[in-house]
Amino acid sequence: MLSPSKTYKIWGKHSLLPALLLFALFTACRPDGEDVAGLTVLRYNEDQNITSLDPAFARNQANIWAVTQLFNGLVELDTALEVRPAIAHSWNISEDGLKYTFYLHDDVFFHDNACFPGGKGRRVVAGDFVFSLSRLTDRSINSPGTWVMNQVARTGNDKLDIYAPNDTTLIIRLDAPFPAMLGLLTMQYCAVVPHEAITMYGRDFRRNPVGTGPFRFAYWKEGVKLVFRKNDHYFEFDGDKRLPYLDAVSITFIKDRQTAFLEFVKGNLDLLTRVDASYQDELLTPAGELQPRYHDKLKMITMPFLNSEYLGMLVSNDRVPTDWPLLDKRVRQAINYGFDRQKMITFLRNNIGTPAYGGFVPVGMPGFIRNEGGYSYNPDKARQLLAEAGYPGGIGLPAIRLSTNQAYQDIAQYIQFELGRIGINIEIDVMPPATLREMMANAEAPFFRGSWIADYPDAENYLALFYSPNKSPAGPNYTHFQDEAFDRLYEQALNQTNDSIRFALYHKMDSLIIDKAPKVFLYYDQSMRFVHHYVENMQNNALNHLVLKRVKINLQEE
Repeated sequence: MLSPSKTYKIWGKHSLLPALLLFALFTACRPDGEDVAGLTVLRYNEDQNITSLDPAFARNQANIWAVTQLFNGLVELDTALEVRPAIAHSWNISEDGLKYTFYLHDDVFFHDNACFPGGKGRRVVAGDFVFSLSRLTDRSINSPGTWVMNQVARTGNDKLDIYAPNDTTLIIRLDAPFPAMLGLLTMQYCAVVPHEAITMYGRDFRRNPVGTGPFRFAYWKEGVKLVFRKNDHYFEFDGDKRLPYLDAVSITFIKDRQTAFLEFVKGNLDLLTRVDASYQDELLTPAGELQPRYHDKLKMITMPFLNSEYLGMLVSNDRVPTDWPLLDKRVRQAINYGFDRQKMITFLRNNIGTPAYGGFVPVGMPGFIRNEGGYSYNPDKARQLLAEAGYPGGIGLPAIRLSTNQAYQDIAQYIQFELGRIGINIEIDVMPPATLREMMANAEAPFFRGSWIADYPDAENYLALFYSPNKSPAGPNYTHFQDEAFDRLYEQALNQTNDSIRFALYHKMDSLIIDKAPKVFLYYDQSMRFVHHYVENMQNNALNHLVLKRVKINLQEE
C-alpha cells in the first residue's frame, strides 16, 4: 500500500511564481517514489474532487478518468474515436439496426476481492453485462447514466431487452435504429461490475470498486490520495507483453492549480492535464507553443477536444417577456458578428482552441463538415442588423445581462467591451458554477455562458441540444429552441444507418442553427497534456480520455 501524499506548502502570491519556478527547475530530480522504491508509478493531480469509483456514477471527467483505469466495457474508443473491441472481441448489428450481438472473450477476470469465494476474482460472463447495464436503470441507484439505456427496448415486464443466451454472447435490442449506440456503449457507465461486489458493499461500492481493468483499487484517502496497483491478470497484451506497463497510478488532490504546477515542474508529478491562467504564460508562448525553457524537460500533447464553448439565449417567449430583445433573430445575429473570436483566442487563451466560425458541432467530431455559413467578425454587418431590428446604433436596446462564472469572466468582459463598441450594452452577472447550471436547467438564465462536452463520438450528441422535445429541465435544450424543420431533420438522422447520409443531415441541422442563432458560438476547445520526457506512450483522443494501460516510465531518461 502506498503512503498518504506529502503535504505541500501552498504559495498564494502570483508574483512569487517566476522565482519559485527558477528554484524548481534547478532542484528538480526524479521523485523519491513515495514508498514505492523499485516500482514505476505514474502520478497526476486531480484538482476536482472524485466523488465515486462506481462506473454508474462516472459523470464528470475526474470520475471518468479514475474509473477508466479500473473497469472495462464491451467496447472502447481508440485515439481516432473508432470503436474497438474490449471485453467483446467482435459484434454484429442486424440490417434493421435493432439487434446488437456481442461475442465476449472467455479469459477476462474480475479483480481479486473478498466479495468472491476465497477472495479470487472469477471469470466475466455475458450475464454480468445484463446485470451491469440493467443496474443503470434501477431507480434505487439513481445513476446519472440512466439515459444511456433510453434507446434499448423493454420487455413485457418493463425490463431492458438485454439477455445472454450463453456465457460469451450478449444480445441488446433497440426500440428504433440508433446509429450512435456503439458509441454510447463505450462510455464508462456501461462498464461491467460483479453482482457479488454490489451485494457485499451496496452503496459503499463507490469506494470499494471491483472491476476488470488494467489497474486494481489499492488505497483512497478522500481528498488526499488515491492509488491503483497493477492488475497482474489483465487480459490485454501489447505483442507478447501483458498490459499494463506501469506498476501503479497515484492521484493527489491539490486544489490550488498553481501549486500543482510547481509540483509538476519539480518532478513530483509526472503528468499535467490542463493549463490554468495562473501559469499559462509561464508554460506557453503567445502562439500556444511550449516555452523554449521547457523543451529539454517536457513533452506537450495536444489535439482537438470535443467541447464547444458558447453563450446561450432563451428564444422561447414562454420563458421571457415578449419585449425581450433576444427573441429577435437579428439581434442574436448581431451579437454573433460583433466580436473577434480569433483575437479572443489569441490574447485570452494563448491560441488554445479554434474560433467557432462553423456552427455548434466541433472540429474533431467524426463526420465534421466545416460550415462556411458561420459568423466571422463583421461589426458593420452587426450594426446593420441592429438597425433593421429597430435599434440603430443600439439606441433603445435595453441592457442584456450575461450570466457566467468566475473562470470565464475574462471572456465575458472581452465580449462586453467588443459589443459595447457597436451599441450593445452587456451587464455581467458572475455566480458560482452550480448556481449557473441550476438556472440554465430551469430556464431561469435568459443569456448565459455554457459549454458542451461530447459524451460519445456522434454529432447527434450536440444537435440534441436543439431538438424541441429535449427542452430543459427534461433535457439539454437550455435555450428552448423550437423549429419544425430542425426536428424533422433530427428524426430522419436518428433512423439513418448510412453514415454519409446521416452526416449530410447533421450538416443541414447545423446550418439551420447558424441561421437561427439561438447560441453565440465562441470556440472549439483543445486538450493539452504535459509529461516529463521519461513518460512514454501517453496518448489522447478528442474526448480527452485518460488511458494509462500502455504508458511507460523510462527511468533511463532521467
